[in-house]
Amino acid sequence: MVLVLAGQSRALAAFWNLSGDIAVHDPTIIKEGNSWYTFSTGPGIQVLKSDNGTSWYRVPQIFLSEPSWWNSAVPAQKDLDVWAPDVQRYNGKVWLYYSISTFGSNRSAIGLASANSVGAGQWKDEGLVLQSNTSNNYNAIDPELVIDASGNPWLAFGSFWSGLKIVKLDKNTMKPTGNIFSIAARPNNGGAIEAPSITYRNGYYYLFASIDSCCKGVNSTYKMVYGRSTSITGPYVDKNGVNMMNGGGTILDSGNVRWKGPGGQDVVNGNLIVRHAYDATDNGNPKLLISDLLWDGNGWPTY
Repeated sequence: MVLVLAGQSRALAAFWNLSGDIAVHDPTIIKEGNSWYTFSTGPGIQVLKSDNGTSWYRVPQIFLSEPSWWNSAVPAQKDLDVWAPDVQRYNGKVWLYYSISTFGSNRSAIGLASANSVGAGQWKDEGLVLQSNTSNNYNAIDPELVIDASGNPWLAFGSFWSGLKIVKLDKNTMKPTGNIFSIAARPNNGGAIEAPSITYRNGYYYLFASIDSCCKGVNSTYKMVYGRSTSITGPYVDKNGVNMMNGGGTILDSGNVRWKGPGGQDVVNGNLIVRHAYDATDNGNPKLLISDLLWDGNGWPTY
């Protein structure tokens, strides 16, 4: 994802102190003018807004009713339950990818909405992008729009099953064209890998992912890992040279005494990382976390 950051003052504060309504799962963030918007899992895609990036309040959800194609793609989906959106501006429009599914199933679908402006709303349903079912070895959820070094759009996605995938998109339709590539998997760990986010920096594509168990409050074992590649389609290797297709991935954050199970991340412009974690000081409620993403002398990410 690409985003223009708020200002030089942010560079000194690795962990942003947030306030207001920050209850989220699987956040993605975009800045438009002086306003910040966070989209997240929930009924109709939940939306938070901020005038400074740190104090947040809830605004109306994106979908008030289900597009007609949802029920045919995922019949068990209900209650406007939308997962893991991703938002980005590309070619003069705002593109909002999202997924619909049910827990434990790979009968899933990725959809797309577009708008000329986040603030103005007026989102247009662009329909189905990609779907999976029991005949596929992947799960079509957790989409992430990625722009390669040449300005071409790609879609990364995946959860459990055979792992994380990426496919090139048509610049006009913003829907898949060509082959699906595998970029990360955990064959010996029950397939527990999801939420791909890719950023390009100094000749490398960096793949961030969430592994292990989400959505169990303070008992969550979710954690964020990463690897890098000189090609957007991989192979991605971690700091020890282990291919992420073979279970590799250097841990970026596995949580701490207060913040349990961090993950569902979105890496923005190589300078910012947003994610959710469960607050042990507040009954394990999931909350938004934002940090500046830093880089060590060997080109690896850190806080």
